[in-house]
Amino acid sequence: MDVQQGSRRVLPFDVTHRLVLSIALPMTLGFMTTPLLGLVDTAVVGHMGQPDALAGLAIGAVLFDLLFSSFNFLRASTTGLTAQAYGRHDRHEQQAVFWRALISALTSGILIVLLSPLLLWLGLKLMGPQGGIADATRTYFSIRMLSGPAALANYALLGFVLGRGQGRIGLLLQTVINGVNIMLAILLGLYLGWGVAGVAWGTLIGEASGMLLGLFIVLRSFAGEERPARAELLSRVKLMQLFALNRDILIRTFVLIAAFTLMTRIGNSFGAVMLAANAVLMNFFLLSGYYLDGLANAAEQITGRSIGANYRPAFERGLKLTGLWSFGLALAAAIFFFTVGPALIRLLTTSEEVRLAAETYLPWAAITGLTGALAFLMDGVFIGATWSREMRNKMLLSFGGYLIALAILVPTLGNHGLWIAMNAFLLFRGIFLAMGLKKRADQTFRFAQ
Repeated sequence: MDVQQGSRRVLPFDVTHRLVLSIALPMTLGFMTTPLLGLVDTAVVGHMGQPDALAGLAIGAVLFDLLFSSFNFLRASTTGLTAQAYGRHDRHEQQAVFWRALISALTSGILIVLLSPLLLWLGLKLMGPQGGIADATRTYFSIRMLSGPAALANYALLGFVLGRGQGRIGLLLQTVINGVNIMLAILLGLYLGWGVAGVAWGTLIGEASGMLLGLFIVLRSFAGEERPARAELLSRVKLMQLFALNRDILIRTFVLIAAFTLMTRIGNSFGAVMLAANAVLMNFFLLSGYYLDGLANAAEQITGRSIGANYRPAFERGLKLTGLWSFGLALAAAIFFFTVGPALIRLLTTSEEVRLAAETYLPWAAITGLTGALAFLMDGVFIGATWSREMRNKMLLSFGGYLIALAILVPTLGNHGLWIAMNAFLLFRGIFLAMGLKKRADQTFRFAQ
């Protein structure tokens, strides 16, 4: 039932464990298909018996991921704005958000394709591959960059369906993209002998398949509804709001990338064995990140929807349930890694030196899910609420704390200090955002007290 409070309607809805898991679980499963794709691509090229091709694939994939991860704001901003319109029961604005996001994605993707020769040149200068490795990088990168418009459109599509709480559709799209990619990588790269080019074409066709399916599903849901007028889509106020939101999320993403890049760079100064050990241990954090990201997606949708509905009980209930699942699973993961971590390390590397080093620093990696749980959760809340300025500023503050921790701890504690600083960075992000949560919520729900 709609309730009128102050100058805004209140649109109550229930937040349950089932609602949280209906978003978090499918997205967690979707995220887990991504490393499987990487393993298949590596195996396909690895079976060619050409080390240069495998190295070129690795460099090309890193360059592509580095570039396109910076566009994650398309997914995040679309989720928050869609969830708020969904909470208001405003289907017209949901459409408008979708079309603005899709136009932004396609425009950015086309621009990237046009700039791809320059981007490839810069990437090769940055990474410095030579000979056959450089040739393989050029082949992979040049083909895969053609998927830019489809890849970015998929960010907008995923953000839109998540904003409406349609986790299963999100999982379907992720499965189609990665599933088609995997099958074609094997067919084109291995059986037809196209090698690196076959893997790249598989990726392009996978992204295009996901985009076409996503457009079919979304546009079909718009059937019979009035499409927003061009003036609405190009509204200066709405576009400036979207620009500011995307700008802040982009800055936050760059800082996050810088933090992990800095960890790798400092780890490299400790020698090849330590660098390899840290790379092995980072897999434990990435594993924790799958379910934490899924729960952050649930927090985004429930937060955005509750703000759109002007219904604070749903906001607080959503925060409680997503927090419960985040910390509960993080604790379970920490116990799991402490228990079977050594066995996992032996599975991931055959080098005895790397194994011994990784086991030494295992405790710090095992707790990254716990120290990062609040950060992932708060990111979800602030993205769903579109409180992007606060999220950006707290990320910058956290990064400053991280730099101080590195400066103090690394010279005295070495690699232990590096891992402590990373855990501190995760804690800073969560704590700093949580500290301002109540005040920001009071301002947002001031008409629903």
